[in-house]
Amino acid sequence: LCCQCGVAIPPNPANMCVGCLRAQVDITEGIPKQGTLHFCKQCERYLQPPGTWIQCTLESRELLALCLKKIKASLSKVRLIDAGFIWTEPHSKRLKLKLTVQKEVINGAVLQQVFVVEYIVQSQMCEDCHRIEAKDFWKAVVQVRQKTLHKKTFYYLEQLILKHRLHQNTLRIKEIHDGLDFYYSSKQQAQKMVDFLQCTVPSRSKSSQRLISHDIHSNAYNYKSTFSVEIVPICKDNVVCLSPKLAQSLGNMSQICVCIRVTSTIHLIDPSTLQIAEIDGNTYWRHPFNSLFHPKQLEEFIIVDINRVQEKKKGAGAGARSNKHTLAEAWVQKTSELNTDHQYFCCTHLGHILNPGDLVLGFDLANCNLNDEFANKMNPHNIPDVILIKKSYDRTKRQRRRNWKLKELERDREGTDTDDERQYQDFLEDLEEDEAIRKNVNIYRNADIPVESDTDDDGPPRISLAEMLEDLHISQDATGGEGANMMT
Repeated sequence: LCCQCGVAIPPNPANMCVGCLRAQVDITEGIPKQGTLHFCKQCERYLQPPGTWIQCTLESRELLALCLKKIKASLSKVRLIDAGFIWTEPHSKRLKLKLTVQKEVINGAVLQQVFVVEYIVQSQMCEDCHRIEAKDFWKAVVQVRQKTLHKKTFYYLEQLILKHRLHQNTLRIKEIHDGLDFYYSSKQQAQKMVDFLQCTVPSRSKSSQRLISHDIHSNAYNYKSTFSVEIVPICKDNVVCLSPKLAQSLGNMSQICVCIRVTSTIHLIDPSTLQIAEIDGNTYWRHPFNSLFHPKQLEEFIIVDINRVQEKKKGAGAGARSNKHTLAEAWVQKTSELNTDHQYFCCTHLGHILNPGDLVLGFDLANCNLNDEFANKMNPHNIPDVILIKKSYDRTKRQRRRNWKLKELERDREGTDTDDERQYQDFLEDLEEDEAIRKNVNIYRNADIPVESDTDDDGPPRISLAEMLEDLHISQDATGGEGANMMT
């Protein structure tokens, strides 16, 4: 019989029933039943005392460990058997923990008890977010510059930064005339950005630092660092004139070439032989060259006649040739001179997409003044009359049928003009036409524009649905409404 209430029980060392034993002894005494957790709304991290902020999802093992550390000292007198979360509303700012503990009580009897600890989640901004909100507080800045009129390389670089999430640690991104400034709270983060830029685009960099303060007692120095990154001033679709020495080292290719792509290297093609070459940043800065024309100097031509040409015999020491292009000889006429009989003859690398009657954009070298160091020293017979760059399509129709979109960096703009919008549309068209660049860019499907068939052979190039990602949209109503999904 229980010595307290007289109920018949199996014998135990305390000679008490469970109810009387719990009334006599509370093994959870001294364990707090309430606590607080500090949570930063901006970066969604929890404070782990004394000064560490960690990323935890709701009901995760990391968050459970953080909650148990809050009462670790109190749990030293009991044995923790089980711990788990009790479900609470995600926006209730409450976390409930269900704990099961054991302890040896009177005469060696072991008592087990289940109880609940409630945590209140309080908002507190972390130091990193304080610095971001301060805007002007920074320890390092990366100044990215490209001295060109067209910013195709910058748009490509922006998509690479977004894909690899290199912009997450920035305090602020500021857009200026020639490029972007990235502000960071530490020199290490800025150095990481510089290393990424040098791996993704041909560039060169230099750094400097300025002393802000100096503590003579602890010998601590406070510096602000500046990294200057200059991207090569060559963009896609530029016509360039190489130095004779560089052209010879690239397999005796022609000095006048077309830039077909800029990735970690500059990709050049000789439109008269289809010979291709790649120039990295170090080679460019040793043998610099400039673009012969501005993008605004592109003129529209119409194909009068075109003939595909079999591969020409390679010269001595010639390099590799492109398999994606077709060599052709074409007679073209300016659309502004259709009332005359003036035609131009040229070799082009676009034989695989051009047909008689097509419109094509190109540069007129026959009627222009070339102000270039290397072009002025060339034999005039080696300079072509016209260089064709790309096939021309109806831009309005392309915009209307474009069922995809790109994300952009959030940055402080000084002001945008219509020329920036035109350049951005050029970049979007380049993505549709060049599969190699598309592989490095995250393209998202635009749900606002209906999906059309991809089997339109006569129209401009398009991006297939298989290459697009679904964009994540979180609805504003957290409850989702009646029968609606919270995420779509």
